Amino acid sequence: MTDPHTASSRNTDVDVIVVGAGFAGMYMLHRLRELGLTMRVFEAGGDVGGTWYWNRYPGARCDIESLDYSYSFSDALQQEWDWSERYAAQPEILRYANHVADRFDLRRDIMFNTRVTAAHYDEAGRRWAVQTDTGERVTARFCIMALGCLSAAQIPQFPGRESFRGRTYHTGAWPHEAVDFSGQRVGVIGTGSSAIQMIPLVARQAAHLTIFQRTPNFSAPAQNHPLDPEVVRELKSRYPEYRQQLRKSRSGYNAWLSANSERSALAVSPEEREREYMTRWQRGGFGLLAGFSDLYTSREANETAVQFVHERIREIVDDPAVAEELLPRTYPIGTKRLCFDTGYYETYNQPNVTLVNIAQAPIEALTPTGLRTSAADYELDSIVFATGYDAMTGALRKIDIRGRGGLRLAEVWEDGPRSYLGLAVSGFPNLFTITGPGSPSVLSNMLVSIEQHVDWIAGCLDYLHEREIAEIEPQPEAQDAWCAHVDEVAAATLYPYANSWYMGANIPGKPLGFMPYVGGVGRYRSRCDEIAAAEYEGFALSR
Repeated sequence: MTDPHTASSRNTDVDVIVVGAGFAGMYMLHRLRELGLTMRVFEAGGDVGGTWYWNRYPGARCDIESLDYSYSFSDALQQEWDWSERYAAQPEILRYANHVADRFDLRRDIMFNTRVTAAHYDEAGRRWAVQTDTGERVTARFCIMALGCLSAAQIPQFPGRESFRGRTYHTGAWPHEAVDFSGQRVGVIGTGSSAIQMIPLVARQAAHLTIFQRTPNFSAPAQNHPLDPEVVRELKSRYPEYRQQLRKSRSGYNAWLSANSERSALAVSPEEREREYMTRWQRGGFGLLAGFSDLYTSREANETAVQFVHERIREIVDDPAVAEELLPRTYPIGTKRLCFDTGYYETYNQPNVTLVNIAQAPIEALTPTGLRTSAADYELDSIVFATGYDAMTGALRKIDIRGRGGLRLAEVWEDGPRSYLGLAVSGFPNLFTITGPGSPSVLSNMLVSIEQHVDWIAGCLDYLHEREIAEIEPQPEAQDAWCAHVDEVAAATLYPYANSWYMGANIPGKPLGFMPYVGGVGRYRSRCDEIAAAEYEGFALSR
């Protein structure tokens, strides 16, 4: 492996600075090399992988099928790599990221263990000046933020947290060494995706597991299994055609899952509807909500899927009172990201597992020996915060980003994020955001959206270079029109009915607003291509 610090002390003046070395940053680096540009990539972690470098909690696994959740830019790469399971686990995804870094010799341009703290635009010099926590200062014509949508961990600031004498963990910043909960009294706070994945495994180890739930989530069985080599060979034989289907689809993943049936859930008999849901439940994954056309637009249609899942939970969980506590009732199914599990609901049948409703009895404080709610004290040896992220904007707001006239991005986004296409922000010339707010991002297969954004940015940089254009920046009216379109499309769905992290509702004080673009991957890609073909319509270009 190349020394991860070899990129330091070389050029302090480059063409492009990239912040982040997850899947977005790695592919961006590869494309910049193809353009013959000089670059520096800064990564806070100790190696490549982004989300999959940090999220090492037990059971961490992707919810997009592995054959879809992979790069398509290199046919040799996609032919040579073999996934072992339908849904790849974190160690395998991280091995894949390392394989890509090795294959394309990416590490020599990456500074690891280096966190960017500030990025200021110098209007006179038309350059970005980037400062790091290691004291390094680098300037570049362009700055590309590849920070990831789920990288700023949200840890509730409970009173008394420092007094707790046991160990605390956050699922998004898990230790690299194995954590053994054997014989311990463990508390897990939260029942989102990471908790649903890890709870069955922790329950096997812990002497007792107490789960503190505020809002129950909908979870469907993953139905994970080893991949059939013959199925893999068949798909690889038609990968180009298949990948193109993903790029044009609504969500960027398996066509069966994202197929938008023309049937209304209300237009079929209850028996036919039940059969459709059961077929999809038994197959597992996002396909549960792809069988009817109106599950995201009609409350009445959506309620049929809600009741189906409620009945499955009641069938699985032995204690009727516990089952009722696990039923999501306050939002339509799918308006928070649907979770997948392997034995999650079954875990509540174990005698060493307790569910605590903190919506009724909120957590008041951590104590030296555990945790106190308004109703009781709980003795704990370890506490796991499965409390999610300040999604989509948190990582960007943590950096002191300043554009024209010292304008701070955090101030511009004080009432909610505004951008053009999720790619750029008015007032911040030559700054690009990969899968930023206003793009499909977290509503899609992230690898498909990442490749589309990186390719678009690379094409834009090439266009600017050929025409000797010094600056590119969204025009305010174009940005306003795009934001209005994002809001309009979201308002036509049920998504705004949920207090989700899509809305920023999980962060106290964060302005509420639906951040991703729900119009679909294919539709979004077409609009981006039209804008580029129209010589970057909606952008101001300066020579």
